[in-house]
Amino acid sequence: MTGARVGSALTDEQQAVHDLVEEFAAAEVRPTAAEADETETFPEDVWDGLAELGLTGLTVPEEYGGFGADETTYAVANEALAHGSLAVATALSVHCLATSCIAEFGSEAQREAWLPEMAETGRPVGMFCLSEPHAGSNPAEMSTTATYDPETDEYVLNGEKQWITNGKRGGVAIVFAKVDDEARDGDDASDPDDAITQFLVPADTDGFEVGKKEEKLGLRASDTTGISFDDCRVPAENRLTEPGKGLSAAFRTLTEGRIGIAAQAVGVAQAALDEAKSYAEEREQFDRPIAEIQTIRHKLAEMSTDVSAARLLVREACRQAEAGEDYRVAASKAKYRASEAAMSVTNEAIQIHGGYGYTTEFDVERLYRDAKITEIYEGTTEVQKTIVARGVFGE
Repeated sequence: MTGARVGSALTDEQQAVHDLVEEFAAAEVRPTAAEADETETFPEDVWDGLAELGLTGLTVPEEYGGFGADETTYAVANEALAHGSLAVATALSVHCLATSCIAEFGSEAQREAWLPEMAETGRPVGMFCLSEPHAGSNPAEMSTTATYDPETDEYVLNGEKQWITNGKRGGVAIVFAKVDDEARDGDDASDPDDAITQFLVPADTDGFEVGKKEEKLGLRASDTTGISFDDCRVPAENRLTEPGKGLSAAFRTLTEGRIGIAAQAVGVAQAALDEAKSYAEEREQFDRPIAEIQTIRHKLAEMSTDVSAARLLVREACRQAEAGEDYRVAASKAKYRASEAAMSVTNEAIQIHGGYGYTTEFDVERLYRDAKITEIYEGTTEVQKTIVARGVFGE
């Protein structure tokens, strides 16, 4: 993966960020990816390296010590990092979701208290707690509640969240819950959807309980857990949005995050393409490198085209976001197409490797397993198609 392949449309600063992350990923991330996957252990030294580069503050405004990256910069950084390890890129993107929520919805006191340290050191590591065991694609069905206690000016959280990235290593969570409060600032208490809001909850709060680490098909180095709340008390000042505004805030955050996931899918696909090309040039059959066989060349041509097309969709979503346009459909198009490209390209990369591609000796096996999650998290492919279809009909 080279800077030239990323495209000339990048500004000098965006290209510099891409090159910086690409160099770090090649030197520090990719060499540890296979072992981290095998041992299912997150490489904390890599995380510290990301913090030293300022990447844990990628979406934190400059006034709080962050990078203040625009959408394109965020996307190219995610692509380059995922080219080294999707598990690491995913951990960073979720951390960035948390810092983005604090930056956009938090009070000045909350921003000053949390963002500088999260940007500079990458700790506490951020978590984003929206999905639940029975409320995945439709978060409006969530059952986690937050009951206001006027005597202590606290909210008492009860419920369970699922599929939480950084679950065991995280230090602060953005938690979405339905406020169980008959006097919700004049809101209609009969409509539970109008009660959803978000809270900033430190992981060391009493009643904040981290569940077992999930055993997954891919993304094994990234710790994914459930989190439950058992009379978990948080100060009222830790509420980030008014009741009834939490769900729209979540959707807005997820739309931004989908661009990052799409970029990560492009990074995985590019890594698989690079591995397949390199292998085809070295592997000989019938007295010549298989790269000279037309069937293989056509596979690589299709793979390269898919990667380029997905990357362009990501860039268009970034352009619309930076222009202040409604980019929800563009973000869904990018995630839908890029995740499908990641699956098809990694599949073909294994096919080009033949039997060797089915073994853990070659990275394409891990890339194939990792690629699947890009079709699922932060909105499944089916959800993305639904959003795109609404755009087609102007709904």
